[in-house]
Amino acid sequence: MSKKKSIKKRNWAFILYPESAPKNWVEQLTKTGLQCAVSPLHDKDINADGTPKKPHYHIILTYSGPTSYNVVKRLTEQFNAPIPQALEQIKGYYRYLTHKDNPEKYQYDANEIKSINGFSIRDSVGFTRSEVNAIKQELQKLIKDKDLVEYAELMDYVLDDPDLYDVACNNTIFFDRYLTSRRHMPKDVDSKRTIKVDVDTGEILE
Repeated sequence: MSKKKSIKKRNWAFILYPESAPKNWVEQLTKTGLQCAVSPLHDKDINADGTPKKPHYHIILTYSGPTSYNVVKRLTEQFNAPIPQALEQIKGYYRYLTHKDNPEKYQYDANEIKSINGFSIRDSVGFTRSEVNAIKQELQKLIKDKDLVEYAELMDYVLDDPDLYDVACNNTIFFDRYLTSRRHMPKDVDSKRTIKVDVDTGEILE
């Protein structure tokens, strides 16, 4: 048995080309019962020689337990797809669905990622502690820059950003206390929030 065929993983990925896949491929994926994530249509990818790549989707398959290559390949063959790829780290591949960590490539819209059968990246992998701290710092800066003083304002502001929303939801006490502190902060302490300047004259407005 080849090394590839002996691999068993819970998470797999494959590339689907719309031109060769069944027209009802989304319906077929849904009927498998597997949790899946489907990238936006990659129709702006470029080869190394500058020619456009064929439009395609990147698809993540999540099984309930470790699953063999042969089982996954029998499924992907139904979509006339290339050889499936076992995923060691699902988070990195999920980010690749939009080229999030590849700024030299076209950046696709994360809001266009399609979840099938309840797929959620948060159920598969959580943030590391350093990632949470980095996002908390980003949110704290956002609160200051946007002059937010209510937790509801913060949650409304990050509603469309899954990562920011997730961290804000799971750190309610931290952000509620921070916002409350800002709300009751003496005016001469947080001058950035209370002093407003006329952009034309430079006059300080009370």
